[in-house]
Amino acid sequence: MANIAARSKALDEKAQAEAALDVEEMQQAAYNEEDDEEDFDMDIEDEEADGEPFCLPTAEEKEAESSAGGPDVHVVQRRMRECVRVLGKFKKTSGKGSRSEYINQLLSDISSYYGYNEFLAEKLFQLFPVAEAIEFFEANEVARPVTIRTNTLRTRRRDLAQALVNRGVNLEPIGKWTNVGLQVFESNVPIGATPEYLAGHYMLQAASSFLPVIALSPQPNERVLDMASAPGGKTTHIAALLQNTGVVFANDANKARTKSLSANIHRLGCKNVVVCSYDGREFPKVMGGFDRVLLDAPCSGTGVISKDSSVKVNKSERDFTLLAHLQKQLILCAIDSVSPDSKSGGYVVYSTCSVTVDENESVVDYALRKRPNVKLVDTGLEFGREGYTKYRGKVFNPSLALTRRFYPHVHNMDGFYVAKFKVEKRGKVLKASESTNESIFVGIEEEELQGAQEKVTFDDAEDRPYLEESQRRQEKRLQIRRMKAKPKALTVEATA
Repeated sequence: MANIAARSKALDEKAQAEAALDVEEMQQAAYNEEDDEEDFDMDIEDEEADGEPFCLPTAEEKEAESSAGGPDVHVVQRRMRECVRVLGKFKKTSGKGSRSEYINQLLSDISSYYGYNEFLAEKLFQLFPVAEAIEFFEANEVARPVTIRTNTLRTRRRDLAQALVNRGVNLEPIGKWTNVGLQVFESNVPIGATPEYLAGHYMLQAASSFLPVIALSPQPNERVLDMASAPGGKTTHIAALLQNTGVVFANDANKARTKSLSANIHRLGCKNVVVCSYDGREFPKVMGGFDRVLLDAPCSGTGVISKDSSVKVNKSERDFTLLAHLQKQLILCAIDSVSPDSKSGGYVVYSTCSVTVDENESVVDYALRKRPNVKLVDTGLEFGREGYTKYRGKVFNPSLALTRRFYPHVHNMDGFYVAKFKVEKRGKVLKASESTNESIFVGIEEEELQGAQEKVTFDDAEDRPYLEESQRRQEKRLQIRRMKAKPKALTVEATA
């Protein structure tokens, strides 16, 4: 009893100490917020005291900058910094111009400083608060860390790490969310030409590319389709999780890319992969009945600008419209390719290396509306921001909060989007009544409906009275016709 009392007293003291610490942290946070406001007010006063308060450039100044070959880099940096500061505390500085003027000036400076066309700069800027948008654009200028995925068909991560360390590679595990990833900091040897790489012990792969396969979570002995698989990073990851059981159909519409796909499959020792080259939109007709389908859809690449800077200038509104149309077609085909009768699966994972809403939430919401037999489920990813349920006047299905977004400035990986669907058996939609526009989902399986149609046959006993009545009426009609014909014959004989 004494021990129990002592432990109880210790727990009470610990709880009181934690409560006091919480109060102190809250007071400190409030104090820091007041300091920030005071610092902001002092910055404004200092600017005015120096005689150089920030003002938006006039039309003449903009024309002079353009005639001089563009603004000075330091001038643009200061102007962007000041615009972000003003927009962050706009209520206190609203007397120097409208909010739209500051935003337009900031977008113009972002376009010139980071090298985006004005359309794409505005499209990406609208995804974030002002200060975070600058962090996103800045993160796109920095290369992402080099990461590799351990091929568990050939080796273990511990053994691979030790072998690479012995060759002068500085690395460590990516994080707790993956047990096969390694991040490479520096290497004395080419990481893509080591004996371990050539022996198929690992795959050079971005950390964001692990995410859709983790969400797909394939189980041994399943039939899996990778609709857009080249160069094979995700396909070989699926094969490793299947432990070379079942079968993986690795499809890519570009036949030239299947060469690198096949090479990686052979190098990594994947024996359960079938390579094919079809347009993904043909797949429900070519083959169906899969347990799981992965659709890493073709996209604009706005999440991998750090790898391909040409995206900054070569994307227009028409490109996003065409891509979104293709993605909507592909996602419906992916859903139709899944067998809802699968005992262990029935899942579709949709992913893109884009951060725009047009290619992500809009496509997923479209699929939910067009296929009432699917629903979104948890991706199983422990981190990442929730997908948008509302965006600039558009309202999406509330379940889109289950999807996940990944950003370079937040997660230090390529921009990515992951959504996971569960495909259920198709049902029949019936109207509840004419007075209301409600509809009730009745869970009648297609097989049962077909079976009911097959059981419908003719009942001779039930039909006999109707057949006899029809025959009697037909005979009566014949008698009437004969009676009408006899008087005509008599009149003809009398005249003769």
